[in-house]
Amino acid sequence: MKRSAGKAKSRAQRPLRKKQPHNTGQLRHVAWQSVKLEDLNPLLQRHFIVGKSIMLARVLLKKGCVVPEHSHHNEQITYVLEGALKFWIDGKVIVVDAGEVLTIPPHMPHKAEALQDTVDLDVFSPPREDWIHKTDQYLRGGK
Repeated sequence: MKRSAGKAKSRAQRPLRKKQPHNTGQLRHVAWQSVKLEDLNPLLQRHFIVGKSIMLARVLLKKGCVVPEHSHHNEQITYVLEGALKFWIDGKVIVVDAGEVLTIPPHMPHKAEALQDTVDLDVFSPPREDWIHKTDQYLRGGK
């Protein structure tokens, strides 16, 4: 009995895992206008919603905005709603216009440039921890 009680006590004394503020895994109905836009640099803004194992981001890029080359372990789907994005990816240059979709496998280096003012939706699985924790310095002008 003492051993079980000791285990229960040690579990109770363990720090709780910090839950991500966006990750509820519960049913939600959200208006984009209610999600604060984050200014990453003068040409780039975004806001996002995180589920249990997926993330949806709405990204606003001004003409000339460059997203530096990077890669991540997340699968990505980019759907351009307005404007156009030029991607350098897998040894190719691909222009994704409004109404078009690009799928990017995990770990594939890519770079993008907004050819016009652009709004896109990016879907990531799993969610981008660097975005959630604001450690994505490559988008914030850092290295």
